[in-house]
Amino acid sequence: MTEHIGSPVDFISIVENAWKAYDASRSIQSVHDISVKVSTNHVYKVSLEGGHFVIAKLSYFGQFEHFVEDHTIINALSNNLPYPYENFLSRALVNKDGLFVHRYNDESIDAWVIFYRPIRTLNRMPNRLDEGQIEKLAKQFAKFHRACFEVRHTLPPSSKDMLSDINHLLRTLNAPISPEPYARHFDQIREHCQTFKTNLGLLNLKELTPIPVFVDWNIGNFSVTKDLKLYSRWDYDWFRMTSRMMDFYFLSRIVSSVGDKTSFSYLVDPLMEERFIRFLRVYHEHNPFNRTEILFLKEVYRFFILHYVIHFGNYFFLNRYASRLQSEAFITYLRSVDQFRPGKLLDELKL
Repeated sequence: MTEHIGSPVDFISIVENAWKAYDASRSIQSVHDISVKVSTNHVYKVSLEGGHFVIAKLSYFGQFEHFVEDHTIINALSNNLPYPYENFLSRALVNKDGLFVHRYNDESIDAWVIFYRPIRTLNRMPNRLDEGQIEKLAKQFAKFHRACFEVRHTLPPSSKDMLSDINHLLRTLNAPISPEPYARHFDQIREHCQTFKTNLGLLNLKELTPIPVFVDWNIGNFSVTKDLKLYSRWDYDWFRMTSRMMDFYFLSRIVSSVGDKTSFSYLVDPLMEERFIRFLRVYHEHNPFNRTEILFLKEVYRFFILHYVIHFGNYFFLNRYASRLQSEAFITYLRSVDQFRPGKLLDELKL
């Protein structure tokens, strides 16, 4: 039995039942929890008779329809990405009806399970990159984003966008009983939501082309070759169709002077480091930015704090992380948004 936000739930039994619904002719030998113990997400290795195995992802966060929508897009992307990314993403299992998603519902939980083929992995990124590694990684992400841009018209539509997410947060604030962590911070949250909407309206949205992005580029979520070419990516929980700039806050953290740390925070500082500017310069040489995209970076950071940390932090992170990050969001993160000034980046990129 495993704890979730409500009450103890037997997630392994849900996974086993999902597999029986998919293919009861192949028996399960074992189910092992391989979840990263940072978030509330559940990932399992399902070993089958004959020595094969698949990966099961179980979620109970958000809406079932959005879960199916996201994973349908991801599966299409995994099939449509051109060389050298044709095996970069894992492929979900399908049946005669298409993408297989099992829904389990009882009085304690509404949960959904999808199965993925195992994905090959190579090397983990160094915890702290040197300048040469920063430049190599910048070129890799420039090429990967271009590949995602090229196939964008072949993907199923997405019903979510950043503005609808911010409006959802505002509706939550206006609910008769607003849950923590909102209660003592109504005015601060509402002010930043309105600022986001105002600033978004001032930008030329036609220059913020939606492409598939994965947002959470934690170095534990992807692998690279010895010469730092992107090799494989897993963990698709923060996937969305939006501007490529949504990827850049986490990219700034990868190349930051602090590097990857077990104890993490979401300060604005990495977006202003010289190391990130070096990354942007090289990326820009291979996949040029427009001026609007760089101006949008401030709102990307604001959105990340409002949506991923404050609004849904209790789902994206275990309690011991969520409470600290949400506290820091109100005390530090939101108050520091205006410290990011895009002028220097625009000058460096000659935009």
